[in-house]
Amino acid sequence: MDTDENGNKQSQHARFVETARALGCDEDEAAFDEKLKVIARRKPKHTSTAEPKPAKVRRTS
Repeated sequence: MDTDENGNKQSQHARFVETARALGCDEDEAAFDEKLKVIARRKPKHTSTAEPKPAKVRRTS
């Protein structure tokens, strides 16, 4: 296991939380909802509702 700055062992969860905070992640649910609204607002580049064309069959003589 990894150790913290004091030499104490850290659990995987504690390392995850520490890394998430270092990357600027927020535990606030309201902040998450605001970020989700920004992401969900954007439309995908291309959505195809048409059925895919069947593969061509090669005939051998």
